[in-house]
Amino acid sequence: MTDGPTGLDLQPARIDPIRAGLLCRCPNCGKGPLFAGFLKVVDRCAACGFDFTRLNTGDGAAIFIMQIAGGIVVFSALFVQVAYNPPIWAMLVVALPLVAALSIGLMRPGKGVMIALQMRNKSGQSRHDS
Repeated sequence: MTDGPTGLDLQPARIDPIRAGLLCRCPNCGKGPLFAGFLKVVDRCAACGFDFTRLNTGDGAAIFIMQIAGGIVVFSALFVQVAYNPPIWAMLVVALPLVAALSIGLMRPGKGVMIALQMRNKSGQSRHDS
């Protein structure tokens, strides 16, 4: 590995990024919490002190989660509609809360995985910083 702007050797994530994201833990040490609120990322890890201010996933996680949740619900609803032909109100009563629950439930782990992968691939860590 090459030396970073601080002269320290930049190491990739020490734990599996998928595991770190799913557990919403620091991808550097695997111990400190990654979030301060529902989706607010902490500035520094409480356990190892890793700085998360340079990492920003933006809306990347939301895009993936919407496609995953939408795909699951739409294809499930299509299957149920073709196989059993329930009334449309019953489909709405089931599908709308299901897509909301899947989206909200997958958002934290999805954002955690995006941050861990961004950290592992050293995105946002420029050699031109001083």
